[in-house]
Amino acid sequence: MAEVKRRAGARAGGDRVRPGPDGPGREGTPFRSTLFRWSGPGGWVFAPVPVAHAPGAAGPFGRVPVVATVDGRTWSTSVWRGRQGDWLLAVPARIRAGKDDGDSVEVVIEVDHGRL
Repeated sequence: MAEVKRRAGARAGGDRVRPGPDGPGREGTPFRSTLFRWSGPGGWVFAPVPVAHAPGAAGPFGRVPVVATVDGRTWSTSVWRGRQGDWLLAVPARIRAGKDDGDSVEVVIEVDHGRL
């Protein structure tokens, strides 16, 4: 499993990129990620997604709909491509179950082709 370190100053939002092939084929493979809290309004908590596990291209607003699982809890959401080419998964409190900034989680994401 790949370990993703906390990135200070990482930001949700992003650039639109041209459609491309679906990532390097690791969709649905679990990886470890360290949660970080965005310091902006609302204080969202994100799990960085390594490029090897990220979608191959971003859709409108840099987002791609996915089905995500964090520590065994699954929900429909989106991942965002950041301005620096990184990918972020917002993890709501109901999914985090008490985990927060600096805690490690196991993540699985799969592109939700039905919502593209």
